[in-house]
Amino acid sequence: MKTKILNLDNESKGEVELNDSIFGLEPRADLIQRVVVWQLAKRRGGNHKILTRAEVNRTKKKTGPQKGSGGARHGARSAPLFVGGAKAMGPVVHSHEFDLPKKVKALGLRHALSSKARDGAIVVLDEAKAQAVKTKDLAQRFGKLGLMSALVVDGEFDKNFQMSARNLAKVALLPAKGLNVYDVMRSDKLVLTTAALKMIEERLS
Repeated sequence: MKTKILNLDNESKGEVELNDSIFGLEPRADLIQRVVVWQLAKRRGGNHKILTRAEVNRTKKKTGPQKGSGGARHGARSAPLFVGGAKAMGPVVHSHEFDLPKKVKALGLRHALSSKARDGAIVVLDEAKAQAVKTKDLAQRFGKLGLMSALVVDGEFDKNFQMSARNLAKVALLPAKGLNVYDVMRSDKLVLTTAALKMIEERLS
């Protein structure tokens, strides 16, 4: 699959061949969904917590005799039945992370990239560099490319470009080594530099 290489002024700089094993697959939503769920589960804090019966600050003394009172049998005041007692089977701190095979993660990323390629949502740039730190200038150049909302991926970002882009609300920067399914799928346009493209192909081919 061939696609044009553009510069930031929307001028053609030639063509590049996209690897069909990475960008030319028939996207499978189930694989993409598996990897996204794994990613989101991994980053959950799991810090929700209530006081258990062992931790709630109530007397542990038995409230009354076991028999003979004519009422129900009760133990400690920390039981969930009483006001101020612990909550039964409430949330405690734990990890939501689960394992996913490396091959599934890699395949999910291939299918996510193929999904973007099929939708025509991939733009290849020769390089992502700026002469000076000027957010307005970069916003205008992105406008020429039709990139109102985009994820820009590069091998190593130029400092001027990075500082110019940081105040653009709908433009996110991501190094190629951190490319992941969740960020790819939530972006409207995926902008890859030729350096990033080379790193992606080395990683996934």
